[in-house]
Amino acid sequence: MLTTFTLFDLPATEWRRGLAQMGTTPRHLQQVPGLAFGRMLGSGVDFGLRPNLRRYALLAEWHTEEAARTFLAGDALLRQFAARGWQQRTTWLEAVQTHGAWDGAAPFRPTATTPPLLPHEPVAVLTRATIRWWRAWPFWRAVPAASRAVVGAPGMRFSIGLGERPIVRQATLSLWDSVAQMQHYAYRAPDHQAVIRRTRAENWYREELFARFRVLDGLEEA
Repeated sequence: MLTTFTLFDLPATEWRRGLAQMGTTPRHLQQVPGLAFGRMLGSGVDFGLRPNLRRYALLAEWHTEEAARTFLAGDALLRQFAARGWQQRTTWLEAVQTHGAWDGAAPFRPTATTPPLLPHEPVAVLTRATIRWWRAWPFWRAVPAASRAVVGAPGMRFSIGLGERPIVRQATLSLWDSVAQMQHYAYRAPDHQAVIRRTRAENWYREELFARFRVLDGLEEA
């Protein structure tokens, strides 16, 4: 199993089509051979609070590398996107550590033979949550400070807020130059630690997933 994260940057004239794809792409993904799990996601700043209508992402888990490469090279929908000027770039990932669930499913599970990440290795970190409706307001008030902290963190190459549904189904994916730098932020940044403590104490999430990935190819600034 491997994971791909594909970013789509749209021309200004395509923002309506981008919104429409949030509703239509899931049906298309159900028919893709070799796809174990896939989500078309919107993007934005501050954990997706401020939407970016010209950037979308496809997060996908594959049974085989061949299935992933076949899709990325020749899928009809991706060809349509390219023909309309959607710029596409893909990061290839291998799940190393995960816990939690996504819509009741358990994607991104490492195999028994997956080697652990070393401190100097690049790493991608995915966090995803379904926020309880009655906890949405305190959650969103706490997010901007944590977002500002991660943007300036040493070793953070790229970070993006993602979402399936406004306000309550949100995620982030960040790419780091090394595991050590990511851990320094995760465990020592005061704003981040404050959000984590409140998450647990106030029971903000109905469902959550956390995963770390080895970066196989495509680590770049975006």
